[in-house]
Amino acid sequence: MAEPALEVRIRLARADFTLDVELTCPKGITCIMGPSGSGKSTILGAVAGLASPDGGRIALGDDVWFDRDRGVAVPTHDRCLAYVFQNLALFPHMTALGNVEFAMHGLDKAARRPRALKLLERVGVGYLAHRRPRTFSGGEAQRVALARALARSPRLVLLDEPFSALDRELRAQLTALVRSLVPELGVPIVHVTHSVAEARQLGDQIVRVEKGRIVARGAPAEVLANLTSLDE
Repeated sequence: MAEPALEVRIRLARADFTLDVELTCPKGITCIMGPSGSGKSTILGAVAGLASPDGGRIALGDDVWFDRDRGVAVPTHDRCLAYVFQNLALFPHMTALGNVEFAMHGLDKAARRPRALKLLERVGVGYLAHRRPRTFSGGEAQRVALARALARSPRLVLLDEPFSALDRELRAQLTALVRSLVPELGVPIVHVTHSVAEARQLGDQIVRVEKGRIVARGAPAEVLANLTSLDE
């Protein structure tokens, strides 16, 4: 059965910036777009439990992860989500296999290695199993990070501009890979990006954020019509 939708309604004020958003992210890919400083990554941080909103509610179906009025704040490690950061955060002293196995701490040890190897093969880097991150190319590191993110069988996947440092060809390859994972995952995927082209290729739903507010949302053809850059 597919996972229920992610429901986010939060307000967060910091210095001269206020984030005040309400959105629903169903199964499939929701791309959150906006200029730097608009609040895109802050939304992901709040969903992941890395930022504490001043008010509001975050829930995945009937599972409430945050509710300020009720005093609910589920720790990050109990939210059963995968988060791929812009800087990847792979452990440099571990092999690709070790990085993926590390994410399976709740799984029986005997089952970890075959599952980790299968995930590395699924994202196209099985040959990296016994190599360490310092030997990876940018695209290879991203694929290992994706394999590690999927290792927990997450109920929600958060991607924070993971492809921004890659060239156009690699970005196209990896966005195609993420798109291909959608049917088998069957969960909401929230992808933050600056790239209009990437959003067109990936998004089932587009959410545009400016200055902490949602200014547009809907299907890619509707939200991205005649848009070639986020400065327009």
